[in-house]
Amino acid sequence: MTAMIPIPDATPSTLRSHVVRRLRSEILSGKYRPGDRLNESQIAREFNISRIPVREALSQLQEQGLVMNHERRGMFVIKLGDDEVQQINSLRMVLESEAMLLARARMTPAILSELTALVEQMDAWDGPLLDAADLDRRFHAVIWRASGNPYLERALDQLTTALFAHKALEHSSREIRRWRLNHHRALLDVVASPDGGDPMMALLTHLRMAYSEPEKFSSLAVRPALPAAAIPARAKAPGAVPA
Repeated sequence: MTAMIPIPDATPSTLRSHVVRRLRSEILSGKYRPGDRLNESQIAREFNISRIPVREALSQLQEQGLVMNHERRGMFVIKLGDDEVQQINSLRMVLESEAMLLARARMTPAILSELTALVEQMDAWDGPLLDAADLDRRFHAVIWRASGNPYLERALDQLTTALFAHKALEHSSREIRRWRLNHHRALLDVVASPDGGDPMMALLTHLRMAYSEPEKFSSLAVRPALPAAAIPARAKAPGAVPA
């Protein structure tokens, strides 16, 4: 039997960070699904460590919004309701459209090359569904980083962690996943050119590829004078049932 890694009273931050990264990766990759219980003892055995760093890592993931604590039952992977999903999306549109404007103003050949490479990988994707979800998040994360505002980048990362996990782990067909990936090129066009158009409307169109009413809790839904044509109609996925 492999010896357990000795853990002092105060868990080294490097070990705690390692456990956080690994658990986060396993949640986002689909090993743990929304609503699954995260058993401290079982995870400690799998990682071959004591329960202390696992407990600390789960608390940190709870702060990030990826894990929730049910009293007397333990820690569970976050599970979002329909309204919660759209509340996150409505705030995300505000923050990410700002990030897109900043990324456009700060665009460099290196950033453009990174974004283009990700879009090309999406176009050529033919692997596991969860690899597609990873490409999706990486593309958006590059835009957030390119904004040059680390607080904005961090806010978007924390806000959308549970959202991306929720969407990545839902049952989607390969055809629908490919269809969603292919619509990232439109976002690339918006941030790559000064004449790329309105990021808010582009992002709304993009989110409507996967969600029925991403603007439900935003000002777009309550503006009395907003023409119906100003809000893009939801694009239908191949074989999709009307929402």
